[in-house]
Amino acid sequence: MGQLETTFETGAKSIIGLLPQFVSGLAVLLGFLIVAFLIGLAINKLANKQEKSRQGILVLLRKLSRGAVVILGVVTMLGTWGVDVSALVAGLGLTGFALGFAFKDAVSSTLAGMLVLLYQPFKIGDVINVCGVRGEVMSIDMRYTTLQDNTDRHLVPNAKLFTERVSILEKM
Repeated sequence: MGQLETTFETGAKSIIGLLPQFVSGLAVLLGFLIVAFLIGLAINKLANKQEKSRQGILVLLRKLSRGAVVILGVVTMLGTWGVDVSALVAGLGLTGFALGFAFKDAVSSTLAGMLVLLYQPFKIGDVINVCGVRGEVMSIDMRYTTLQDNTDRHLVPNAKLFTERVSILEKM
C-alpha cells in the first residue's frame, strides 16, 4: 500500500506542478479568441458602412483574418504547454503550399474577384464582352461574374477578366 500511495502523491504533485502552465496556455488561447472576435466585429462594422458590392471582399477578409488568429492562438497555446510546435508549423506551411498549388485556379479567380469588387471596372447592369461572350452583368461574386445574353446565362471566372480583353458595351 505504501508504494501505491507514493506513486499517487508523485502523480498528484506533477499534475499540480503542470496546472499553472496549462492555465496559462488556456489564457493565451482565450486572448487570441478575444482578438479574433474583435477583428470580426471591426470588419463587420466597416462592411456595414460599405455599399453592397464591396461587402463580399470584407466578409472574406473577416473569415481569413479570424481563422489565422485562431490558428496562431492554438499554436501559441501548444507552445506554452511545452509542445514542440516547429514540426507543426512546418507541416502547416507544407499543407498550405500543397493546397495552394492544388487550388491555384480557384484561388486566382477568388483573388481576381476581390480585385474586381474593389476596383469595379464594370458594374452590375453593364454589358460587357469577354472571352467571346457578350452579356449583361447580372452578378459579381468572389469566383465568377455572371453574364446574361438573350438566351443563356454564362459564368465567367474572374481570373479571365484579368487575362482576357474586356469590352464594356452599350446596353443590349
